Amino acid sequence: MSKLPEHNMPKGDHGATRSYVVGFILSLIFTAIPYYLVVNKALSSSVLLIVILAIAVIQMLIQIFFFLHLGRGPKPLYNIFFFAGTVATILVVVGGSVFIMNNLHHMVPAEAAKKLIEKEGIYQINGEKTGACQGVHSNHKVTIKNDIVTPVYIEARLCDTLTFINEDEKSREMTFGSHPRHASYGGESELAVRKGRSKTVTLNELGTHQFHDHLDPGVAGSFTVIE
Repeated sequence: MSKLPEHNMPKGDHGATRSYVVGFILSLIFTAIPYYLVVNKALSSSVLLIVILAIAVIQMLIQIFFFLHLGRGPKPLYNIFFFAGTVATILVVVGGSVFIMNNLHHMVPAEAAKKLIEKEGIYQINGEKTGACQGVHSNHKVTIKNDIVTPVYIEARLCDTLTFINEDEKSREMTFGSHPRHASYGGESELAVRKGRSKTVTLNELGTHQFHDHLDPGVAGSFTVIE
């Protein structure tokens, strides 16, 4: 029976069973470690994230060296440098993304952040309360018809909602404060209410506040929010 040509025979230990077994065992170990840390909450959130990212890089090294055998080919140094560059790029992208997400509430303007926090129902950031409301509360309606606001004054509780209903044939631009000094409320600086439509704002700031139509300042009223 003829032998296989020499150039078709396996070279070195490429594909050796031992390499695959060692790689498999290491993969199991570095899969169990982050699982244990997360389930048992052994570390703080920021440290845990760093540890998981580091283990992910180690997992990638295991896969490449023990299963793909990087560094054992005809140009081992070239492959290793290419891999190092790839890992560095991944770390920069992932690390930058995590940094931006953790500090997004500091980068966004205060009013925009407040609006986003309320809309998404983000009650806490890093263990601190944001002021966003939880649960369903009472709704108060302000109807605008024939350029008349009904009722002109409302008293509500914190985390109730206020709905502007436009029954006129023209659009409204409801804003807060007295004309011409406009203010914002709950992250909302202006509510565009088209004819026959409505817009709702969550009452998450205590005190007495005024509202009016920017296009027609005579259409105005006020509301008081108590605890």
